[in-house]
Amino acid sequence: MTYINQHILNNLFYILVSIFFFSFLYEYVQFFKQKKVYQRLLLVVCLSVPMILCMTYPIYIAPDCVHDLRQVPFLIGTFYGGWTVSLPLLFVLLIARFMMYGYQFITVAVYVMMCICGSLFSPLFQRLTRKQRLVASAVMTFILAIAATILAIAISDFQVTESYIVDFIVVPPIAVLFVVFIIETLREALLIRSEAIKLEKMEVVSQLAASISHEIRNPLTVVKGFMQLMKAKDISEEAKEQYMNIALEELNRACAIIDDYLTFAKPFPEKIEPLHVQQELEKVIHMLRPLANMHGVQIVATLTPATVIGNAQYFRQCFLNIIKNGIEAMENGGALYVDVHVDEKAATIVVRDEGEGMTKEQLARFGEPYFSTKEKGTGLGAMVSIRIIEMMNGTWNIKSEKGRGTTITVSFPLLLEK
Repeated sequence: MTYINQHILNNLFYILVSIFFFSFLYEYVQFFKQKKVYQRLLLVVCLSVPMILCMTYPIYIAPDCVHDLRQVPFLIGTFYGGWTVSLPLLFVLLIARFMMYGYQFITVAVYVMMCICGSLFSPLFQRLTRKQRLVASAVMTFILAIAATILAIAISDFQVTESYIVDFIVVPPIAVLFVVFIIETLREALLIRSEAIKLEKMEVVSQLAASISHEIRNPLTVVKGFMQLMKAKDISEEAKEQYMNIALEELNRACAIIDDYLTFAKPFPEKIEPLHVQQELEKVIHMLRPLANMHGVQIVATLTPATVIGNAQYFRQCFLNIIKNGIEAMENGGALYVDVHVDEKAATIVVRDEGEGMTKEQLARFGEPYFSTKEKGTGLGAMVSIRIIEMMNGTWNIKSEKGRGTTITVSFPLLLEK
């Protein structure tokens, strides 16, 4: 009995592994999702393997009687795939059976009967709910086992033993019930995962849409207000010019917000080239020195020569945002340090300010759209910088402590000279 049970468990193992393998390939290989014919072909292949393995390593009921669970993957494929799966499986099963044990008419009759009945039952089975499928699959397997036994007795002098009743009539319905339960659980888990991904994407889209509408509306409202003021007849030319300058500043701010979103959304440009980190950072620092002087900030740069691969415009925009944020974080002035360290594989750029820093909650939200510690900030600068770093195969890390400043560390793969 121990020997029999061991082989029953082995047969079940072959079947379950094939089901998991099918689910894995179907979920992660897009080729099989393109057409139903590819899905059915994958199902035929994945179920043919356990059928053959079950026949290769059967259950020894008696010295002159062997049995296996080949009907379990055969019926699973028939219930879920209908005629298009059951007929190829029947062909594979009979060919493998004849090659291993020779031709036997009773085998052909039994499995042809199962193929016909199971395929006719398939459309109804696929319309059932999850719980109904569990019950229906077990009941249908039990009915087919009884029908196969009656057919075998009618065709030949077949002896029904106690072991046969257990292994052919009782065990298969339980095995099919268990396998169907696994299949339905996997399908439900994959469906939930797919829905979660869709919801996550929709949430990102809704956040970006809300951010765009909110941030663009503010400067446009200001422009609208000043345009209305300029329509007044008694307004002076000096006031008109002042209003026009403010309106243009707000329009430029709106354009900058749109540019940031486009940078975040559009793919990385095809034009990539060797970038000299020291030279590019010097250009950025030169552009930001007037802003630093306005805030009473001294930029202290220690730049080591290094070469990486990327897009020069994007690289400058990335560190323009990072350094600018550091300058604006120091309302009372201070020093902002920009250091470049080079090792055998990477160029590491460290930007450290002496600003007000961030709390743990603020640090966790760093890089999110429309989150900023600044009163009029949008959070887009940090979001765009992170996007650019990732597109250039870089890594980043941020450390901050309230009242003690913020340190951002960015590493890019070093371009090694051949």
